Amino acid sequence: MLEVKHLTKSFGDYCAVEDLSFQIEPGTILGLIGQNGAGKTTTFRLILNFLTADHGEIWWNGQPIGKKEYNLIGYLPEERGLYPKISIQDQLLYFAQLRGRTKKEIEPKIDEWMTRFQVKGKKTDKVKTLSKGNQQKVQLISTLIHEPKLIILDEPFSGLDPVNAELLKEGILSLKEKGSCIIFSSHNMDHVEKICDHLVMLKNGQTVLNGVVHEIRQSFGRTKLFIESDLSQSELENFAGVKEVIKKEDDSFELTLLSPEVGENIFAAATKNGYIPMFNQQPPTLEEIFKLKAGEING
Repeated sequence: MLEVKHLTKSFGDYCAVEDLSFQIEPGTILGLIGQNGAGKTTTFRLILNFLTADHGEIWWNGQPIGKKEYNLIGYLPEERGLYPKISIQDQLLYFAQLRGRTKKEIEPKIDEWMTRFQVKGKKTDKVKTLSKGNQQKVQLISTLIHEPKLIILDEPFSGLDPVNAELLKEGILSLKEKGSCIIFSSHNMDHVEKICDHLVMLKNGQTVLNGVVHEIRQSFGRTKLFIESDLSQSELENFAGVKEVIKKEDDSFELTLLSPEVGENIFAAATKNGYIPMFNQQPPTLEEIFKLKAGEING
């Protein structure tokens, strides 16, 4: 288990991370989100001991994280970097050996991981002969092939098309099932919402959200309403407490409500003549919550 306790880091007068605390249980995924400059990468560098914290502690399995624990970590930085003149195989073996693994342990796994990520090329090919997308896959494999117990991924989905993003997601989930602690940052809230168990949002170094993903969404109330009925757009707009009405291409409507209770009045009016095809009241999406919290003046 990874525990981050009251972590604080400043650069001169600028506080990049302020009193940050969270924990990641084995077999769970934490999403670290926030706008550019919010403190996400600084947090990763503090965990990895690339930076020294001003205050706070980082513990692994009940003890302060130390040198021997760093062989258990897989780290994918936002700025990728491979050796272009070295073969895929030699590159993967090199990075795994830096993490204390032997050639005998890793070599049999290379074909498996290249197949899993659908890398187009032979393991004897030099990295420079691969497309940009396949180079990124090799970088991801180098992060995961030694099956780390703690995985830190800084914008892992950046630049990946939907098919390859799905392959990465499956790779991450396979290590989650084996008990790894996983933390990643992303600007894609759909990825965060689909695969994360826990969420931390930073704004200007301060924590503005920290909790279980579905509980965070529920805490904002069921203020999104999707409805298909005989009610017209103007009728829906005239209900007290309706903030916005958007008409969809299929003639259904998406409403933003000022409070969840407004939905009860709309439901009563929509069903007064009986059956309606659709009435679905949901909390706001994670992307909507992100925009809301990012836009708050005081965080």
